[in-house]
Amino acid sequence: MSGFYSVEKLVARTTPDRRYNEFLRVPTMSAGVYVLPAGATDRQSPHQEDEIYYAVRGKAEIRIGDIQHSVQPGDVIFVEARAEHRFFDIEEELVLLVVFAPAESS
Repeated sequence: MSGFYSVEKLVARTTPDRRYNEFLRVPTMSAGVYVLPAGATDRQSPHQEDEIYYAVRGKAEIRIGDIQHSVQPGDVIFVEARAEHRFFDIEEELVLLVVFAPAESS
């Protein structure tokens, strides 16, 4: 089940009502793109799976538990399962590649 994906084509399939576009799902992991426009509110809840974000473009802050950090293109962020986390102060449209392991269930 190998495949090749264009981030820009995946981003084009997101909408204001559907900001997360999952494009890969196998039992051991799932992947998608998450797009948050400038000024948006990130309404996600903690997940039951470990998660990696790769910032493709944009500028924002992230809070994981009590830790706050700036996010910019090229950053890789690990969030352990069940950790409270949220992006905020989104200055420029934030495009994130997201990988869950195992596949997202929450």
